Amino acid sequence: MEKQRAEYYDYNLIAVILLLVGFGLVMLYSTSAYTAELQHSDDMYFFARQARVSIAAILLAVGLSFVDSQYLWNLGGVSYLGSAILMLLVKTPLGVEVNGARRWLNLGITFQPSEIAKIAIIIFVPMLIAQQGKAFRGFKACAAPFAAGLVLSLITYIFTDNLSTAVIILGIDVLIIFVAHPKTRPFIIAFAVLMILAVIGTLIIWRVAENAPVDSFRLRRILVWKDPEKYITEGGYQVMQALYAIGSGGIFGKGLGNSMQKLGWLPEAQNDMIFPIIVEELGIFGGAIVIFLFIYMLYRLLFIAENAPDLYGALIVTGVFSHIALQVVLNICVVLGILPTTGVTLPFISYGGTSVLFLMMEMALALSVSRMIRSKKAAKDLWGNVVRNSDI
Repeated sequence: MEKQRAEYYDYNLIAVILLLVGFGLVMLYSTSAYTAELQHSDDMYFFARQARVSIAAILLAVGLSFVDSQYLWNLGGVSYLGSAILMLLVKTPLGVEVNGARRWLNLGITFQPSEIAKIAIIIFVPMLIAQQGKAFRGFKACAAPFAAGLVLSLITYIFTDNLSTAVIILGIDVLIIFVAHPKTRPFIIAFAVLMILAVIGTLIIWRVAENAPVDSFRLRRILVWKDPEKYITEGGYQVMQALYAIGSGGIFGKGLGNSMQKLGWLPEAQNDMIFPIIVEELGIFGGAIVIFLFIYMLYRLLFIAENAPDLYGALIVTGVFSHIALQVVLNICVVLGILPTTGVTLPFISYGGTSVLFLMMEMALALSVSRMIRSKKAAKDLWGNVVRNSDI
């Protein structure tokens, strides 16, 4: 009897995950040690908590990656409905307020249910598309998948007051639909129209808000984005300090641990503002390495999606790719002043146990799909070259 063919496992993706997590822990300690000593009398407070969660999450992700991704089909609807219910509970006494924002839920452990919603949309929308098969064409076919993403993003915004996560959820949904749909021109036209409307809306907000009191903190963020120096007391301070950190880093930085901005000048530097500290200490060179690692991770996800044996698995990995890409781009664009502040963290590097845990669950999804690629069946890379057994 012929021996069963071995399955492929993407060790390259595992390697880049470990590199990002390891690098993130080093930079987290460097960034947070001063603040942790002041607030908790323990310079390793943030580092130790993140390290414990990261190690446990990696082991859990590797274990879950050996579960057949086809089992997720039956969990699609349950995960979608469950994540929506959990976000509704944030408005109940079970909800927890942290730093003025009520986005967490305490069910024995404290977590953000919006992170579960990201995974739910990655599992559920591909199922809706795969069910249609070749019939997925035209705008009518897009109605159910788009409505699923829109409803979940609205629930995220209304019940957790988290606009950035709501935008990411809807962005993941739209990108999955875009990849699965046979036509691209309607999406390009729609995107162009949205960009034009966004520019017009921003200009109107600038004009109106400058001549009237602004009560909404989101409108203030847009004004800060326009002129952070003028509105430094309304939120421009953090933006300016981030730019000072980036500008002072130069090519190779001041050296690991030598940042000045982390010494109380840049608020919450260990969270969504960790990238400016990386550039200040390691320079443009260090920032470029971080970006390269994310690009390589995205390349591996594209490789898995392209060689997945079925549409459902390919779209799941497309969703994971979309989430990582959106979050990295949003975070870096915010700290560079290209976009208004959003509170989006840098994946695998910023402090946050919930974020790391659920990001690892997404990596487990991608690795599970990768196991369905048969190593003795020639796979093709992104440029159409055959990848042989010895290469994979």
